[in-house]
This record gives sequence, structure tokens and C-alpha cells, in this order.
Amino acid sequence: MSDVTEITFPYNGWTPRPHQMPLWRYLHEGGKRAIAIWHRRSGKDEVMLHRTAVAITNRPANYWHALPEFSMARRAIWSAVNPHTGARRIDEAFPMDFRENTNDHDMFIRFKNGATWSVVGSDQAMSRQVGASCAGLVMSEFALSNPSAWGYYRPMLEENGGWAAFITTPRGRNHAKTMYDHALRTPGWFAERLTVTDTDALTPEQQQETLREMQALYGEAHGISMYRQEYECDFAAGALLGSFYAFEM
Repeated sequence: MSDVTEITFPYNGWTPRPHQMPLWRYLHEGGKRAIAIWHRRSGKDEVMLHRTAVAITNRPANYWHALPEFSMARRAIWSAVNPHTGARRIDEAFPMDFRENTNDHDMFIRFKNGATWSVVGSDQAMSRQVGASCAGLVMSEFALSNPSAWGYYRPMLEENGGWAAFITTPRGRNHAKTMYDHALRTPGWFAERLTVTDTDALTPEQQQETLREMQALYGEAHGISMYRQEYECDFAAGALLGSFYAFEM
């Protein structure tokens, strides 16, 4: 397919799942700041890859998908394979026919409309990305990121009216919780916390099996806390994970 105008986005008939629609609509309608505290396996990165692909077609510019560390970014995004289709997730969002070139070493794609998309590590925000510019930024696993990275990214987005989406599961009451609380009380922000019960991503039987597995691996108390953190988005569970006497108390 040589004519890129024939490509429809989201690509290949992909559509957001019901629980992903509020975030999708917010960004689609021009929202600038969003934080989604979603449980594990809720499709956080997937929905943002496709959302970024749509943004690229509407506004040719630079776009970044940031993970806490550069090495993590390659494993979690650039090389990640959708187990349901066997295809790389970036190929499902960004079709080859729309690309000008792909740089595997730098995890960088240039598109035929002049836009670019990169997978980056927020640990390199000061050394590699200062002085650059982007119109759309996804900060994935934000709870594990160095919060100072946002201080370097924010001026770029302010200058060109760009958007930022923070997607994560909790890691205690850290900067992700603070950002979520700020978003809840700030007009114009999108803030959402979704547990596995909210999304129906796992059946009750799968939820119980996941809990039993975590308890078998980590012990009864630790396994419950891990489950609460990862699937119930419990900010308090992170503190329990580090406290030996938490359940006895």
C-alpha cells in the first residue's frame, strides 16, 4: 500500500476496550494531562500506543513513550509481542506502510508525514532529551520513574501545547499517588483508578487463581499485599509489602 491516506487509524480495526474509552475520548477531544492508575493487564501501554498513532496522523511532530529505564523500555515496549496475535505491539499500532524508516538500535521510527516516535528511558531525561521537543509524551510505569524527569519534559510540552499521559500501577504512596491526588482536584486533568473488578479484565476464577499463585510464591501475607497492589490498585499495599509485622499489627 503506497498511499498512506488509505491507512485507517487505529490500525487494522483495533478499538479500545470499554474501560479504556474514557481515557481515549479525553485525549481524542484535546485533553492535555491524564493519569491512569490501572491494574496490571488492563492494556495501559496498548491503548496509548494506538492513541499516539492517531495523534501522529493528526499532528506531525515528535512523540515519546518513556519507561523508567532505557533497558526496560526495549523489553516492555519496543520488543514486546502481543501473546494473542504473535505480532509486536508497535507493529500493530504503527503499520510498516506508514513508516519512512525504523531504527532498531535507537528505538526510533520516522513516518511518511514527517512525524517521529521514540521509545525512551526517563532515566536519561537530562542527558539525552534536554533540548529536544515532543508534542505527546507517555510516561509508562510512572510510579517506578524518577519524578524529576517530568520536570525536564514539562517545559517542552508547555511550549508547544503538547499532551502527557501518566500510566501506572501503584507502588505505595509515592509521587504517582501525589500526582493522582493533584489531578483529582485540578480542572482540566483526567484522573482514573481502575481495579480488576472495575474492568472485568479477569474473571472471578482468574482473580482467585492469581491470588493463590501470588500467595504460593511470596507467602500468604506478602501475596495478598502484592495482589492488592497490582490488581486492586491499593496505594497502601506498597507499605505493607515492606513491613514484616504489618498483618500481625
